[in-house]
Amino acid sequence: MLNLSQRLILGCVLLACLTAGLVAATHRALAAAGQTTLAYAFVAAALLIAVATVYFVLSPIRVLARDAHRIAQGNLEHRVEWSSRDGFGVLAGELSRIAVRLRELRDSEAGRRQMEFQLSDAVLQSIFEPIIVTDGKGHVLKVNQAAAELLGEAATDRMALTNTPGGDKILSAIRDAVSMQKAVATEDDASMLPMRIGKQERSYRLRTTPMRDSEGRLLGTVTTLEDVTRLQETDRFKTQFIGVASRKLRGPLLQLRRGLYALNQGFGGELRPLQAELVAAASSETEKLDDLMRDLIEVAELDTGKRELKLERLRPLHALGEARDRFCDEATQKHIRVDVSAYPDLAVVKADRRALRSILDNLLSNAIRYTPQDGEILLAAEENKNFVQFTVRDTGRGIEAERLSTIFDRFNTFSETGSGLGLAMVRRLVESLGGQIAVESRLGHGSTFRFTIPVAVLDEVRHPVEVG
Repeated sequence: MLNLSQRLILGCVLLACLTAGLVAATHRALAAAGQTTLAYAFVAAALLIAVATVYFVLSPIRVLARDAHRIAQGNLEHRVEWSSRDGFGVLAGELSRIAVRLRELRDSEAGRRQMEFQLSDAVLQSIFEPIIVTDGKGHVLKVNQAAAELLGEAATDRMALTNTPGGDKILSAIRDAVSMQKAVATEDDASMLPMRIGKQERSYRLRTTPMRDSEGRLLGTVTTLEDVTRLQETDRFKTQFIGVASRKLRGPLLQLRRGLYALNQGFGGELRPLQAELVAAASSETEKLDDLMRDLIEVAELDTGKRELKLERLRPLHALGEARDRFCDEATQKHIRVDVSAYPDLAVVKADRRALRSILDNLLSNAIRYTPQDGEILLAAEENKNFVQFTVRDTGRGIEAERLSTIFDRFNTFSETGSGLGLAMVRRLVESLGGQIAVESRLGHGSTFRFTIPVAVLDEVRHPVEVG
């Protein structure tokens, strides 16, 4: 299909060809009649008519094409002026209306975008917490007023962040969020940023989240610094209170246990069956209370930093074997088989003996508690790069999916008979030794706890290896 201009040009060409044909025919007719001069005059007049016709047809097309080109180049203020009401006039009017409509759309879209930008900027500036926005390459694009006050000029300069306290952690979190394209937000001490504002020390928790468009493409990251100074102070106060209260309660509890033990042994006279049963039940409850006090004290020592780790070079196989021996009687009573799987020449680990014992005892105790009779428990260790990975796997009832995310929290609801602090303490001990812990479980299919301990470095091979 031909457009209007192509049709006009084609008509003009056909008209010129037709005129030329007529001229040639007329020239031959007049020449045959012997009127040569008249023939030339007639031919010249016909050619002038053809040229004039082509000019008057193409000239409006050129004008309209020039006006359309201006509008296409973005000059939406341009208007096509045309006085006649023929087809060219209609076309000129339509071009002018198109330019007006395009200008209205442009102005409305620009206004909408400007309003959205101002709104998003106002929201960003109104947030109390410091926020840093970067692009997909980690370059700082925008910071709110809180971040500018906290970080100063470094907030808008990626290179200057490296010279800011905590700047390396911020840049590292941004790189991790960009490379992994997932949120970077942890609750441990490694994610805390100490900042000095005047004479005050404040702590911020670092959270970095990637931004994506509607199609899932990475746009950049948003980094938030949450002020947790008061939370840390409150948590530190609670920890200190728990530690002091636990120590104060252990004295009376110890006297109570001694009294119950004396009664149970008959030092206060022979007990009747009901009295003996009550004393035995009270003794069992005091043991649970003593375990709770011990856990509270240990957690408080870890939180306050009073627990000093004495690192030694320990063999994983010996640590697993000793843990199995400590719970041999308890496992035998429930007809549970406990197997140990580890190579004797497995790389030695550098760990605190007491901490490693507490970790294994808590995990093995839980495994025995929640594994039915004739079940199986596996204690294993294997080397994984610069770590030794320990595994405690059981064939127990498993853990509900909704509890897995909070299994290592304090006073978790998973523990029905214990203090609820065991797994929280296990996580703190593992992290204090430089490792990590994780759990895999399905209800009815048992549970698998894995934790890592760093391998002893090579420059310590001259020191003797502890085996017991």
